[in-house]
Amino acid sequence: MAQVLGVGEAVARIAYLSSDVIVSVQPSLSTDSEFSKFLRQYADNKASSLICKDVPEIQHVRHNADPLLSLYQPVRSGKITTVTTDSSILIKSIPHLYRLAQYPVVIHASLHPAGFPDYSDITSIRNVGFTFLQSNSLQEAQDMALTAHALAIRSGKGVIHFFDAANSKADQPIAHESRQLVTEVLDTNLARQYQSMSSDDTSLYVSEGRPQVRNIGLSEGAAAPPLPAVNGVSGATSPHDQSSASSSSSDRKNSSSGASEAESATTVDSQPKPVSSDDIDFICESIWSQIRSQTGRKYSAFNYTGPANAESALFLFGSDPGLFAAEFQSATQADFFRNVGLITPVLYRPWLAERLTEALPRSVKRLAVLEQVRRRTTKWGPILLDVLMTLKASDSHQTPTIVGYQLGYLEYTTITQALSGIFQNLLSQSPIQNLEVGQHGGPRTGGTSVQNEFQLSQPKLENAYMKILDQLFSERLHIANALTSKSAGVEDQGIKSSPEYGFGSLLARKQHRQRFVSEVQAAAKTRGFTTDNPQKWLSQWALSATDAEKANKLAPEVIQRLSIDGSSAASKLLRSKGLFYKESQWLVGSDAWAYDLGNSGIHHVLASGENVNMLIVDSTPYSERAAQDAARRKKDIGLYAMNFGNAYVASCAVYSSYTQVLQAMMEAEAFDGPSVIMAYLPYNREDDSPLAVLQETKKAVDLGYWPLYRWDPKAEEKGEEAFKLDSERIKKELQEFLRRDNHMSQLMRRHPQFHAHLSESYGSEVRKVQKRKAKDAYEALLEGLQGAPMTILFASDNGNAENLSKRLARRGKARGLKTMCMAMDDFPLEDLPNEENVVLITATAGQGEFPQNGRNFWEGVKTSTDLDLANTKFTVFALGDSHYWPRKEDKHYYNKPGKDIFARLQALGGKQIIDIGLGDDQDPDQYQTGYGEWEPKLWDAMGVGNVEGIPDEPPPITNEDIKAASNFLRGTIEEGLQDASTGAISAGDQQLTKFHGTYMQDDRDLRDERKAQGLEPAYSFMIRCRLPGGVATPLQWQQMDAISTELGNETMKLTTRQTFQFHGVVKGKLKPAMQGINKALMTTIAACGDVNRNVMCSSLPELSELHRETHASAKKISDHLLPSTTAYHEIWLKDDNDKNVQVAGNAVQDFEPMYGPTYLPRKFKITIAIPPHNDTDVYAHDIGLIAIKGEDGHLKGFNLMAGGGMGVTHNMKKTYPQTGRMFGYVDRDAVHIACEKIMLVQRDNGDRTNRKHARLKYTIDDMGLDVFKGQVEELWGEKFEEPKPFHFESNIDTFGWQKDERGLNHFTMFIENGRIEDTAEFPMKTGLREIAKVTKGEFRLTGNQHLILSNIPSEELEETKAMLKKYKLDNTNFSALRLSSSACVAFPTCGLAMAESERYLPELVTKLEGCLEENGLRQESIVMRMTGCPNGCARPWLAEVAFVGKAYGAYNMYLGGGYHGQRLNKLFRSSIKEEEILEIMKPLLKRYALERNEGERFGDFVIRIGMIKATREGRDFHDDTAEVEEDE
Repeated sequence: MAQVLGVGEAVARIAYLSSDVIVSVQPSLSTDSEFSKFLRQYADNKASSLICKDVPEIQHVRHNADPLLSLYQPVRSGKITTVTTDSSILIKSIPHLYRLAQYPVVIHASLHPAGFPDYSDITSIRNVGFTFLQSNSLQEAQDMALTAHALAIRSGKGVIHFFDAANSKADQPIAHESRQLVTEVLDTNLARQYQSMSSDDTSLYVSEGRPQVRNIGLSEGAAAPPLPAVNGVSGATSPHDQSSASSSSSDRKNSSSGASEAESATTVDSQPKPVSSDDIDFICESIWSQIRSQTGRKYSAFNYTGPANAESALFLFGSDPGLFAAEFQSATQADFFRNVGLITPVLYRPWLAERLTEALPRSVKRLAVLEQVRRRTTKWGPILLDVLMTLKASDSHQTPTIVGYQLGYLEYTTITQALSGIFQNLLSQSPIQNLEVGQHGGPRTGGTSVQNEFQLSQPKLENAYMKILDQLFSERLHIANALTSKSAGVEDQGIKSSPEYGFGSLLARKQHRQRFVSEVQAAAKTRGFTTDNPQKWLSQWALSATDAEKANKLAPEVIQRLSIDGSSAASKLLRSKGLFYKESQWLVGSDAWAYDLGNSGIHHVLASGENVNMLIVDSTPYSERAAQDAARRKKDIGLYAMNFGNAYVASCAVYSSYTQVLQAMMEAEAFDGPSVIMAYLPYNREDDSPLAVLQETKKAVDLGYWPLYRWDPKAEEKGEEAFKLDSERIKKELQEFLRRDNHMSQLMRRHPQFHAHLSESYGSEVRKVQKRKAKDAYEALLEGLQGAPMTILFASDNGNAENLSKRLARRGKARGLKTMCMAMDDFPLEDLPNEENVVLITATAGQGEFPQNGRNFWEGVKTSTDLDLANTKFTVFALGDSHYWPRKEDKHYYNKPGKDIFARLQALGGKQIIDIGLGDDQDPDQYQTGYGEWEPKLWDAMGVGNVEGIPDEPPPITNEDIKAASNFLRGTIEEGLQDASTGAISAGDQQLTKFHGTYMQDDRDLRDERKAQGLEPAYSFMIRCRLPGGVATPLQWQQMDAISTELGNETMKLTTRQTFQFHGVVKGKLKPAMQGINKALMTTIAACGDVNRNVMCSSLPELSELHRETHASAKKISDHLLPSTTAYHEIWLKDDNDKNVQVAGNAVQDFEPMYGPTYLPRKFKITIAIPPHNDTDVYAHDIGLIAIKGEDGHLKGFNLMAGGGMGVTHNMKKTYPQTGRMFGYVDRDAVHIACEKIMLVQRDNGDRTNRKHARLKYTIDDMGLDVFKGQVEELWGEKFEEPKPFHFESNIDTFGWQKDERGLNHFTMFIENGRIEDTAEFPMKTGLREIAKVTKGEFRLTGNQHLILSNIPSEELEETKAMLKKYKLDNTNFSALRLSSSACVAFPTCGLAMAESERYLPELVTKLEGCLEENGLRQESIVMRMTGCPNGCARPWLAEVAFVGKAYGAYNMYLGGGYHGQRLNKLFRSSIKEEEILEIMKPLLKRYALERNEGERFGDFVIRIGMIKATREGRDFHDDTAEVEEDE
């Protein structure tokens, strides 16, 4: 039989059965309360409820976020609403409680801290209008929870059920509640009537003082009456009106009177009366009667246990009455407390005096009132006064002697002693009132009181801002309301963390320091010191005491002088030596401070004008802002503060701009007056991943929900602007403030791109208008045409479906049809029934999902209940890949979107024109094969299949056409840069700018939100430098750092091709960025595009001379193969006056003697490796050069390999990765010529018709190695020599310090996935910038995305080590797996990414590191790589284990690559998610630890044990994979 083990579970079960909405109040969203884990479990299992027609809605709310605000919306909507919480929120919620008391709201409050709670949390709110019920055992908790819900529904009034969970910890488990009993007691008919009503009130709160009519439904044989509506809630009369208060209650207790009661319950007064205390009594008695009849358990308003003739009794309002009852029961004749009764309240409010007098035996002459109320505002406790007034007014009782006691914490072993003291005093001639029994401060553990087990705590995510404060102000930082602060006499953390408390603390601290300054000034004038030395320093300090910089600079000197003086005057001052420093004083709070600004500490700080800094962290995710704000009306603290006019205000977000956070905090500290920094850190749970926080932040900032700005009202005095906008968009309220304050003109002068439309309130209406205008304009163009209409709607992921749709539209027009073509999401769905012929063409994205520009359309079609397509004809063509999901259980993903929408349109009454067409990338011509069969059928069905005279279609424009027509890479790039109407450039120019070193991208985290707001994607550009060999000077590093900060997204990426990459460069900043790179004597030309790209070179820190010579060869090859066009210099390196501002490079000629007008068929990559390190993956490139060292230790020449390459297309077996094939040896002086000739043979023989087959690897495989090599030698006029012997040991970096042959030092530091950025935990970017300012060495970028600080002379070594330690850059103590891992950028900027990579791989490694530790593999290097798509930027196909993105969250897993980078891996599993990855990897790592041979690498191991077969070369990459495709 199922059992209930604890009170939290018992209450949660009843609440779930009895509610539509449950507000679960928790210490934090990642920390469960005693109720929340059960509620979540029931909801996740979709357990049924008796009251809710569906699954009850569980709202998890932080306890410091004004949780009862969440009740108003469901209450107004007629939903039965419950709260589960601890008692700490009750007093702070008094304003809400008054308003909610007249609605059937139930609050289950667990008194805290458990075991010794403060019952003043209950007594302080006893007059708010709620009914109060108390339970003291596990079974009582179940029954009183049911009573509370039934009482709320029957009376229409709020009920608070409170209990101390510790009372029932020793109770035996109880049975689950009887569902039949719960159904009968709740009276679901009354609940349904309440649910059918909703309030028309549109204000934030429900009406306070709303008259609650009596709404009592007792149905013992009679139906509940019709209930007249009052204020939207119905009510009925009780058999008792207010005049019955003096009548005998014995009739009501008699179960035989049920019939007459039911009869009277059907009487409806013409003027319904408010619910009275008698009504509550009547309902409770009826509920308890029902419980008693089915269970035998008896309850009454006051519970009395003990002798019927007791002369002394104890009235207990506190914890553990069971302990007292047991002690009374076991009392002996020698005990003062023998023959004593115990009485406890069950129904605390309304206080039913008659019930108390009935419960208390008439024989009682002395009554001890024991109340556990620690916060009292009067001499007499509230319970004592209640009991005293009741018994004094009673006619049936001779008033006993009543003595009040304060109950403290009682140990079990002291209960006898305590009771003896209580009753010895009670029985004395002159009892003493208000004696304290037990320990007032609660149980002691290590000398301190045990506090609330659910204490306030700082969410881990919020530590980011705290760490920045600590970095900036270190020992000067003082947070007045810190949770860890020690405050005399204040134990309540809720009070200590409040802004009111913190502000008062700061004022006291300010006065204390002012007194201290006066003391110092006085001391400086005395002769009380041993020497005169302290006086001079004290005088100097006193003059600068209010200047933070000067005072803090002098403080250490003053303290030192006083420390050695030894006088009593010096000792006195040293007792307060911390006050010599001028602190940076802060109040830190959350967005919970934003709900009642006018009465909060924020208002007090602003109104005071005091120099106080406030940091307020807002955690509302952008995706949740509508629901939050609609019901809770959170105020904008920033605007509130700016309207005061005396405060510095900033709005910042650490996951958007770390630099702006630093700037804002420093400016706030420097501002003389109040400062408010609104800091954004959105999360749903405190343990959300940083990736989730980042994505929410980006949406909020980009769309103006959380604008980044700084406001300094005193800036104008310095001739500066008061308002500085640090993001692109602001919200409407902020714009209106600026306009009011006459600062909008300043903003527009500073930001000309700021336009009125940027601050409009975007939403679905804007999007609807845009759709309507677009469609209407299209229809206007078609009006003059004849023929049948045909509407073509597409959902396209990579452009194929869109191009196919546009071509179909052109062909339709040529056949005389009135065709209209647009994306599905751009079409007004409500017009679909009006269309005559609809053709839908959709690609397949992710796991059988609609592409992004068709998802909203599909959701609308899928969920619509009113689309009638009886007059609409349709057909569908779907594009997919039947082998993309090889497992049988995944086969249904093939062309799923097309199949789904075809079936749905049929279900909505649509008539098919022809059957659905399926395009399969596995067919000979890919999707074109299926399409070629489907399109003629469409024309025949439309009656235009045999139309003659159709003009020939122009061939599609290819990349080769774009290059040929570009005038040597000019295109219309210059014109596109000047077009301010869009952040994008044309499609053709997007291809051409790659040759200039930049890609256009958009932020994919923001696509959906921007589309929903009617905005174009968040376009920006990636810029990649050309940096042969990856070597930069310290000055160049500083210049790259500045470009990323001022013109990019404040980060730099060290790429797998040993160069700098910048992201987030908007179009308007593209040219300044290019010019900045050029001024650093670097360039971006040919960093991308169909040319030879950046030439890589091993970093080799231990042999610097050999590295220098090899690097010189890399630079020579790079320069030799550089394109010659002057377009780069014309477009990027001229100023506005057309004066060439070129610094680096020489524009020589306007033609391409080497490349020709169409350049190469595809990209071309060259790398150099210096054995024994293959740290540049020499086998993976078009040309791989292996440096050969001569006998004299100098570079002799190179073994040359050609035909490597990483690009692949999933499930297209014609594409494959390949390793380079050995051509032979070349001397160092001729290597650049050999590279040129290989490139020229590729230029003339590479496939220019199919870019997927255009790389050199395919050319060599098609021609044959010997034939290709022969053509190279013929063109060169030389022969390759036999290759020289070489040996590789690894393809990873060697971390830590190394010394070269010249005695210079080199430090290889770990840069995870190459991302250079500052975070609160790790100021990496700042540290590297500071090192670059002082070092005389150089920066070497490695092919594994790490960084080497090189050529450090020994005299700089200690200083360099100290700086590395200061900025945490010296840490290489990571697992070998992490050190050997690598990832590409992928989301959010790469348009090709199918899954996360850079942002996810660190998380995956973390989840594997525990397994590595367990199996002793922490120091064993395993090369693991991850990419977001199969293009292979991180060279995954050579890794021992690799994960390649297949769909969002799904990866193909590959095993068996060579540790030296010499062997390709092979597919092991396809389309697996994290859970499966861990299920595979953890046992495999354990097996590797147990079964490997000595020195055996992981990639070799998985081949030896038969898990995977070795890949000999690229053409067998797809053969013998571990996962064989299953047939359906």
